[in-house]
Amino acid sequence: MPASHILAIDQGTTSTRAIVFDSEARPVGSAQIELTQHYPQPGWVEHDPEEILWAVVEVCRKALAGAGLGFPDIAALGIANQRETTVLWDRKTGKPVANAVVWQCRRTTDMCADLVNAGHGPDIRARTGLVIDPYFSATKLRWLLDRVPDGQKCAEAGELCFGTVDSWLLYKLTGGRVHATDATNASRTMLLNLHDLSWDEALMGLFNVPEAVLPEVRPSSGEFGVSDAGVLGAELPISGIAGDQHAALYGHACFKQGMAKCTYGTGAFVLANAGRKPNLSGHGLIATLAWQTGGRRVYALEGSIFSTGAAVQWLRDGLGIVASAQDTESMAQLVVDNGGVYFVPAFVGLGAPHWVPDARGSIVGLTRGVTKEHIVRAALEATAYQVRDVLDAMGKDAGASGDPLRVDGGQAANAFLMQFQADILDRPVETAAVRETTALGAAFLAGLAAGVWESEAELRELWSASRVYEPSMSASVRERLYAGWQQALRQSSPRGLLT
Repeated sequence: MPASHILAIDQGTTSTRAIVFDSEARPVGSAQIELTQHYPQPGWVEHDPEEILWAVVEVCRKALAGAGLGFPDIAALGIANQRETTVLWDRKTGKPVANAVVWQCRRTTDMCADLVNAGHGPDIRARTGLVIDPYFSATKLRWLLDRVPDGQKCAEAGELCFGTVDSWLLYKLTGGRVHATDATNASRTMLLNLHDLSWDEALMGLFNVPEAVLPEVRPSSGEFGVSDAGVLGAELPISGIAGDQHAALYGHACFKQGMAKCTYGTGAFVLANAGRKPNLSGHGLIATLAWQTGGRRVYALEGSIFSTGAAVQWLRDGLGIVASAQDTESMAQLVVDNGGVYFVPAFVGLGAPHWVPDARGSIVGLTRGVTKEHIVRAALEATAYQVRDVLDAMGKDAGASGDPLRVDGGQAANAFLMQFQADILDRPVETAAVRETTALGAAFLAGLAAGVWESEAELRELWSASRVYEPSMSASVRERLYAGWQQALRQSSPRGLLT
């Protein structure tokens, strides 16, 4: 029998996971290892690239053992990864020349401010679909090249390799034979032209990044190389790579224009299929590549929400009014409504679609009748309101979609929140049957290239919902509640100004 299982790696910000999927897209084995976070200065975040590689190899072996399978049972390997995190390594030795600079790291804030003040924002947005922010890779790479001994000189000589985490893993897993990335990860560097999916000469000039340091850009589903037996333990074709949020959109089978997914974690990421051409948002969203399969490109609109699950973490760890995140569902249902309380969790400012970095968290509407249950409920409702903010902006950019919102992540297990999400959107919400949708998307991309699956139509049939939440709230209540949220947002912004 030919190999019919896919081994998917989901290398995330806080952990590294591997999952084995069978030909019916069912997870049959998995393993996970937490990733050490390094904070050398306030606002700085780093990872050890060697630890990431070690964890990937370990979880792959453990996932296979858990599935009762061996490498001969695996048709292909797929990789999904934390995006924008920047790795720089020596091409000859394969050793990192510094720790990875993580996507959350704010060390290049001043550099970004200088770019904005110099008027580069509109041109960068037109070329890349992105806003100037330390979030993306280009300023991180520039920072590293300026501080590594002879960094610029070595990069120009082709002695250094830059990559996001996928590129680092691909290089190491193939024994240094392949320095490449996929188009979704490349689109998050602020160096890729979103229209032709090639490294942009003007941006390379702006950041003084030599092309010799950049990886080759390839489609998300296709041939990336073969793993080295001395590294992974066997030779496996690597045939699918995508940034984690792109992989999740693919794993949700959002193949039709307008279909959207939301992944709920510490923050929330909403992506919608924008079709075959980039949609440069006029309403505070990011244009990005959804995926590239062969010569076919699909684009997406994206809204990044900074704090959703973080609000619940704060209630638990900061205030101590909940014992666990799971308790919030029952606590929220102990009160009939939010009691007029709104919780704006702008701990690190407001992200999409508002982009108010100096906004701060607030709880408004407090009276003596407010209980901890009201505050817990308001924290959950805040997640749903923020998702509506993004989806309303998407509607303005691309037109309203009647398709259900497909969801995954930790808060997707909260029935109260998911019902409120459906109500405040006036749109059905579908929770995925396979919770690890990011890994599933990597498996889909790899399996499609390896011939395990023949088409996206077949993949669409493999996706299913574990539960569907239908909206049941009246329009008058919905709009009254949302108007209260918008007022709370204005109070949280020092300028009182939101998009």
